[in-house]
Amino acid sequence: MKLWGGRFEKETEDSVHTFTSSLGFDRRLAVYDIRVSQAHARALRDCGVLSGEECELVLAALEEMRRELDAGSFPFAGDEDVHSAVERVLVERVGETGAKLRAGRSRNDQVAADLRLYLMEVISAACQRIMDLMEVLLGQAEENLGVPMPGFTHLQPAQPVLLSHHLLAYFEMFKRDLERFVEARRRMSRCPLGSGALAGVTFPLNRSMMAEELGFDDITANSLDAVSDRDFAADFLFACSLTAVHLSRLAEEVVIWVTPRFGFLAIDEAYATGSSIMPQKANPDVAELVRGKAGRMLGHLAALLTVLKGLPLSYNRDLQEDKEGVFDAADQLLAMLEVMASLVETATFDRERMREAALEGYTNATDLA
Repeated sequence: MKLWGGRFEKETEDSVHTFTSSLGFDRRLAVYDIRVSQAHARALRDCGVLSGEECELVLAALEEMRRELDAGSFPFAGDEDVHSAVERVLVERVGETGAKLRAGRSRNDQVAADLRLYLMEVISAACQRIMDLMEVLLGQAEENLGVPMPGFTHLQPAQPVLLSHHLLAYFEMFKRDLERFVEARRRMSRCPLGSGALAGVTFPLNRSMMAEELGFDDITANSLDAVSDRDFAADFLFACSLTAVHLSRLAEEVVIWVTPRFGFLAIDEAYATGSSIMPQKANPDVAELVRGKAGRMLGHLAALLTVLKGLPLSYNRDLQEDKEGVFDAADQLLAMLEVMASLVETATFDRERMREAALEGYTNATDLA
């Protein structure tokens, strides 16, 4: 289904439909699109576009669609995007009453609201996993109080430090990441509904009511900006990227510390893999993949910023390219945080080897001088 076509005499070429369709990836926004549609239906009722009976009919149909999404039985078809899919099913079930939801909105403000709601939820999950990892680091630091080890600069032994102090350096990194995500969520918690395609709408929609119902802190101030702003997605990707950089630094030390040359750390076998040809191997593949995926995260941030840098006001179809990188970044970050927390929690530090290493390489030369 398409939500446009009034002036067109020709059908869209199949190759163009395939090239422009986003349903293959934006379907994960369907549950948020339904929530936005429910808030919009109530706003249309309050300003007289929908009767009370019509509103209840639409809300009931949308709620049934939400349950189908939860069950994995929602009837997606060859729709152009998630908004078209939701509207098609709604109109099929309640007729022209469902089509009245087109009044007072555009896909431009709709998708901006959907994506903000999605990211606010993802950020909540990411914050919880960051806190889980911080708790693991704190636990390992407490369990290894008083254990000396060499501190490094340029990866050369520099001065003796405590293992707990070293672990808590990562605690501080992830604490900053947590604060960064919280701030990103605060900035994106603005509801763009009522902005229309770009110039607002002629219906007296209660924007503040819709914002409150959906869990936004406030409404956006400028309709042109609201439909074309993806700063909030860039904020999210920057927070993901810096968190991934910190995870990568931790993963790099895991990879180094498990080598026989260092021998500081042993990974639980549940978080290591073997070799198809060398049976003696226990490889730190989890840490290596975390390190590798950090580069993928940085690529998503660079890609979005490159898309945004040349766009005139207001909405442009280029913005469809914001989602795949954002979705992948969300998936990868949550997975990276989960596996690294488990790896660190189950790892064992060789305290004696670390003490021995702290005595090597004249690491107390500065103090003696």
